[in-house]
Amino acid sequence: MKISISFPPLESEKGIPLLTQNRQFQWFNDPTYIYPVIPAYAATLLSKNGFDVMWDDGIAEGLSYNEWLSRLKKEKPDIVAIETKTPVVKRHWKIISDIKKLYESNPPITVLMGDHVTALPEESILNSEADFIITGGDYDFSLYGLCSHLNSLRTSTSESLTTPGIYYRDKGKIVNTGSFALDNDLNALPYIDRKLTNWHLYAYKNGNFKYTPGTYVMAGRDCWYGRCSFCSWTTLFPGAKFRSVFPERHLDEIGKLIEEFKVKEIFDDSGCFPAGEWLKEFCKGMIERGYNKKVVMGCNMRVGALKQEDWVLLKKANFRFILIGLESMTQATLNKLNKGIKASDIEETVKMAKKAGLEPHITTMVGYPWETKDDAVKTIEFAKYLFKKGYIDTLQATIVVPYPGTPMFEEAKKNGWLITEDWDRYDMKESVWKSPVGSDDVLKLTQGLYTSALNPAFIARKIISIRNTDDLKFMFRAGKKVIAHFIDFKKSNDRSRCD
Repeated sequence: MKISISFPPLESEKGIPLLTQNRQFQWFNDPTYIYPVIPAYAATLLSKNGFDVMWDDGIAEGLSYNEWLSRLKKEKPDIVAIETKTPVVKRHWKIISDIKKLYESNPPITVLMGDHVTALPEESILNSEADFIITGGDYDFSLYGLCSHLNSLRTSTSESLTTPGIYYRDKGKIVNTGSFALDNDLNALPYIDRKLTNWHLYAYKNGNFKYTPGTYVMAGRDCWYGRCSFCSWTTLFPGAKFRSVFPERHLDEIGKLIEEFKVKEIFDDSGCFPAGEWLKEFCKGMIERGYNKKVVMGCNMRVGALKQEDWVLLKKANFRFILIGLESMTQATLNKLNKGIKASDIEETVKMAKKAGLEPHITTMVGYPWETKDDAVKTIEFAKYLFKKGYIDTLQATIVVPYPGTPMFEEAKKNGWLITEDWDRYDMKESVWKSPVGSDDVLKLTQGLYTSALNPAFIARKIISIRNTDDLKFMFRAGKKVIAHFIDFKKSNDRSRCD
């Protein structure tokens, strides 16, 4: 049985879709391709168990939609599995129809998976020709279970589908196999087959990598806090269900990436990198094995999660890029987001990371229904202050989007904040809910966050810090990204031109 794990090209004047391995969705004019770890595990798990697997990322390959369809028709997969998200789910419904029309007979079975269909599984059954919907974050295990079941039906008709969390049609009715489970042993997964999954497609065009080739790993699924009200992946991975691989296993995978693929930088995209004894054991292993002299590491970390000695240990293990969620400088907003942090702790966290010699990167959002323009400006001014003091190196700015399945979405519906439930418009090109700050101002404020680094002190420090060609190239790429982000958040006078 041939399985295609597909990311169809989504042609649009909005830019390139950042779909894979993203907790939020944006169209980027200067794309960053993030290696999709969980789909890559799915491909590897299937391949290791005898399935013929096709890795089909038409987005990262730069294929046109017609080129992608032609290749799919030629390859004739039995199953096409597509990861989807809220802003593109309607496009994927149409693409599934196009896939079905490709074949005169026996079209492939189509599967949708991801956070949006986990929140609204029946919606896609009712509005598309999708044959199966996989809910939950362990869709690598679930896809393997589904494919194994469908393969068994070739020789038997009596076996029932037992993998939990799957929706499908049966005699005109929508049925499901129960609530998805997050009890799979991550240590039982094979190491990702990077060649099968064309890892090189994502190794260079990534704004987070200072050194290339780079790649992604995940020590855990997904965030050990896992309660932020805005995060779409809380739909997939509630914090209470956090699991991680053993530090020893993770170190072995790092070693394979160094020796077999000559990777120079690795970002661990666990929603929050495991802390405590796990972190200490992993970092000590990096040092003892000498990996800290061969590869640069990065990870996500929470405000207030680590002490100064932990930051120092990360640096000794050769961590560089540390992504920290700030979101807002208004304490009332942090409380409503259930961030579990104090605004006063944010500066101390990035200050400790910087003191250890790391390069902190903060994420911020604007456009909350309860925040005034003054509140948003407060966050921008704080970002400028952090850049001026040299406590942060880079920043990511986004517009708040209430994704279905999140507590934020439920709150928005309850309070009548939503302007639209047209999922196409949930793509950060506008604000989709009522706010004291208008949609045009939200775009301008987001641009303002990206310009917060443009002060003489910060620029001078960056120039002085240049030591080699990698530093120079990284600065050039960063500048190019800032310019591109201005275009990403530019007001569209005619949205229909982009749809």
